[in-house]
Amino acid sequence: MNEEDLHRLKGLVEELRDGQKRQLECQLEALALQREHFALVQHQLQRAEALQGRAEQLQNKGAQVIAAARKAIIVVLPILVVLIAYVTWLMFR
Repeated sequence: MNEEDLHRLKGLVEELRDGQKRQLECQLEALALQREHFALVQHQLQRAEALQGRAEQLQNKGAQVIAAARKAIIVVLPILVVLIAYVTWLMFR
């Protein structure tokens, strides 16, 4: 190998080193973006879980209200029918 070949080889090795540095920098940036994205996804998952829990609480409360309303209807409806019959009887008496 002569001096010119060594100089070209040195240039190629330096280009490879510079390319690897650029690639490493790009990979570090991509990794940082992935970490940010992962943190955002975790935050959104926590919010979704909280919303899901709240929705379940609201559904349970709604079910309790419906159950109470059904019980009230069972009691109120016969009384209402009796009262309507009584008023009708009073009107046509």
